[in-house]
Amino acid sequence: MKYIDPKHMETLPGRRILPGKTFRFRCHPNIGCYNQCCRNLNLFLYPYDVLRLKTHLGISSDLFLERHVNIVMRPGHYFPEVLLRMQDQDDGICPFVVSEGCSVYADRPHTCRNFPMEQGAVYNAETQSVTPVFLFRPPDFCLGPREDQELTIAEWAQDQESEIYNQMTLRWAQLRGWFQNDPWGPEGFEGSKGRMAFMAAYNIDRFRDFVFNSSFIKRYRIKPQWVRKWRTDDKALLSFAFEWIEFFVWGRPSKIIRPKR
Repeated sequence: MKYIDPKHMETLPGRRILPGKTFRFRCHPNIGCYNQCCRNLNLFLYPYDVLRLKTHLGISSDLFLERHVNIVMRPGHYFPEVLLRMQDQDDGICPFVVSEGCSVYADRPHTCRNFPMEQGAVYNAETQSVTPVFLFRPPDFCLGPREDQELTIAEWAQDQESEIYNQMTLRWAQLRGWFQNDPWGPEGFEGSKGRMAFMAAYNIDRFRDFVFNSSFIKRYRIKPQWVRKWRTDDKALLSFAFEWIEFFVWGRPSKIIRPKR
């Protein structure tokens, strides 16, 4: 998800789809371009993507990040991008593509669910809020727009079961907006704050271990129902992880935890 300057909205590539407006698209195994969109691409993974994929594969967050991810810190940025590591072939195909299609389809990433729609966000620094923007941008080879299915953004999200992905990624985009300025100081991202923030966002297993096997619960007042939920509910724990990052990195008050005096 990329940030969009409202002043440049009209010059963005693709066609902006406003709420209630429709676009034509359908993808299916019998279409001539099937699986072509899974090649030669930089696929950004967001925290909820990693959570769902590692669970689908039945492996730990550590192992998923080691096997399937490239972590890139771009110049002028203060938090790294996480990209899916493609197969080492000329066409850079996704590692989860098989002859029948996507082998992780039920838990495919946010970007794949929304394709050929790109979700961006307009960030308001004054209110620290984000507004989603949807751009219809199929590649030239894509035959999906020639199909007869016509949908709104809301209908497409329901069809692709992407509502929760859109919510979690928009929440992450709001938090990423805080990283537009350097929050780390002299120690940089590799210091304790940066490592904690990355762990909380992208390594749900280690973050759960931190919550339950450190002095964390002893140091904060937390309602018992939250503690019970975090033990088994990855989504609830990730939602708290976003709030924890704000609290830990910037000192923003948390609605869920309060330090014990």
